[in-house]
This record gives sequence, structure tokens and C-alpha cells, in this order.
Amino acid sequence: MRKRLIAIILTTLTAIGSLGLTGCSSGGSSDSNTKKADTTVQQTSSNSTSSAAIPAKINGKKLKLFVVSKIGGDDHTAQFLAGAKQEGEAVGATVDTFSANGDSAKFHDAINQALQKDYDGFVISHGDDAATVEDVKKIVAKGKSVVSFDSNTDVAKVEGVTLTAQDDESLALLSFKKLIQDHNGKANIIYLWVDGFPPMVNRNRIYSALLQKYPGIKEVERFGVATADTSVQTQNAVAAMLAKHPKGEIDAIYASWDAFAIGATRAVKEAGRSEIKIYGIDSSNADLQAIQEKNSPWVETSAVDPKLIGSTDIKLLLKKIAGETTPTYYDLEANIINGDALRTAGKPVNMQNLSEIIPGWGKSNAFEEPWIKALKEKNGKK
Repeated sequence: MRKRLIAIILTTLTAIGSLGLTGCSSGGSSDSNTKKADTTVQQTSSNSTSSAAIPAKINGKKLKLFVVSKIGGDDHTAQFLAGAKQEGEAVGATVDTFSANGDSAKFHDAINQALQKDYDGFVISHGDDAATVEDVKKIVAKGKSVVSFDSNTDVAKVEGVTLTAQDDESLALLSFKKLIQDHNGKANIIYLWVDGFPPMVNRNRIYSALLQKYPGIKEVERFGVATADTSVQTQNAVAAMLAKHPKGEIDAIYASWDAFAIGATRAVKEAGRSEIKIYGIDSSNADLQAIQEKNSPWVETSAVDPKLIGSTDIKLLLKKIAGETTPTYYDLEANIINGDALRTAGKPVNMQNLSEIIPGWGKSNAFEEPWIKALKEKNGKK
């Protein structure tokens, strides 16, 4: 599955040659919005002329949904949970959310406690361990529906479960492409990455493949931890690296997670190393603020709107509860957020108005069934 997608991406790169090293992208929507090829079904078009009759399994029922994330304490997770809550409440459901802030014990305890209550469906985010798969099996055994985001890939083997993700391969491709373009295929870089998480593993596959394709890009140093203070630890680590490598020895930093990019941005600015540029993945209000700062080294990031992820997961969950067919896998498309576009916008740009700068940001008609629209109208939402 993933190997085939990577092969397709790299074949595309070969077809377009040197990634347009002399013609850099200036932002806008993605030119490589690759969807995972082996979803079990295609989602129903929002333009369907099918009846808007609300499914019998949902009609007149007050749904209760539980959304739980293992990670937390960051703006990205907060917006993911907010998007899920907003979508669920728009159709009249009660949506309870919980963030374990990286604590595995609290994460699994929250799921098991919720399983003893009368929830109709669960959205589980960043359940990266084998215990999450066992949790999902228990939920399904009780006849409850499950959608899981950025979790252990084995959850997709549980019958009836959908595994959603950001299109991590495209996120990595788009952001690293800009680094290659800006440096004409030759640069000494610091790589910020941490193993053990499905999205990190997928992003690293593309990174590793592109290093092989572009031998002029040399990894000089790497660092990565996933803790409650990732950005602080990254800042300290990058500061130490910059002290070890004087001007001229490091050209760029590639950050596979925005917590890394935030820390690296602080370190580069404090060291006065304006020659070093940072390329990241993911976006939040804190990220956009950092990118817009005067003389910011963070020049570009690739991202998916986290509110849209939460919203999409809820729509998938509603379809499952309604007894409709849903895909086993679904990837949300990536966008490029260009620093120059933000800084020349003429006003502060945040996650709420980013769509005015980046075409298509935060918008998707995926799984927006006529009956979901009807439920929203019934509850005074659009």
C-alpha cells in the first residue's frame, strides 16, 4: 500500500526531472495532492442527487460521540478536537473530548471508561501502540463505530474501522521539494525527526528516498524527541549544533513536525544565523505567527487543516453509525503554506483566515452526505 504510493510519487519525480530547481513554487494549493490508492470504496459525492432522508438508525436519535487523543497540549490537537466537536454538534450530537497529553495510561483509561458509557461512536487520535488495537477491538465487539486518526496501522485490520491520516507522503514531498528548489539541489542540512509514530515513519520514507535521488543534499546532524516540551528540547539541541557548525556549514533545517520547527526557529534567530532556512510540516496559530515574524528563518510549511481532520472524522463516524459503507483508509490532502505569501498579505494571518491566502484551505466536500446537510439544517447549522 504505502510502498506502491511512494513508487508512484518517485516515478512522478523522475518524470518532472529536477523538481524545477530554477522555478520555485510561491505557495497556493498543492500540486501533488496524492490520495491513498487502495481505499475500499470511494466516498459519495456531495453533489449526489440521492434522497436527503435521514437514515433510520440516526433519525430522531440523540447521538453521543467520544473523541480522544493521546497527544495534546498543542494548538494542532486543540483545533482537531474543536473541529470534531463543531461538526458533531452541528448535527445535534453530544460530543465529549479528551486529551491525554502524551500519557498512555490516561489515554487507554479514558477509552475504557468511555466504553462503559452509552456512546454511539468513537474517534481515536494518535493511538500509536498495540494496546490501541485491543481497545478498538473491544469497542467494535460492543457494536460501536470507530474512526481512528494517525494511529497504529493495525486498527484498519479491525472490521468496520476507518483509519484516517494526513497525506504524510505528500506533506513530506511538498516541504522537502521547496528546500531542494531553494538550494538548487545542494545543501547541508539538519534533520529533525522522531521515530515510533505512524506519520513520522511515513514522512521519513519520502525524506530517505529523496536523499537518495538528490545526493547533493547532505544530512549533517539530526535530532528528535516527542515529549511535553519538544520545542524547548529542540531549541536547545539546535543551538548546540549551530555552535558546533559555524556559518557556511549548515544551509537549512528540515523539520518533520511543527514542534521541531518552532524550537529550531527560536534557536536560529537567537544565534543570528539568518543564512539558515527552515522547512516544516504542520500548521497552527503559533506556527503562522512564527513564520510571519520579521526575518523569520521558517520559509515554508506543508499542512492539512486540523479542524478539517476532526470534521471529516466525525462525518465518517456518522456514516458508520447510519450503517453506510465507508472506506478502510482515507488520507486528507496537503497544502503548501508559503512564508512570503503570509508576510505580504497585508494583515496578520491565522488559522481562521488562512483560507483567504491559501486556496482550498480547510474546505472539503468529502462525506458531506445530503442527509448530513439535512441534519445540520434541522439544527439551525449550515
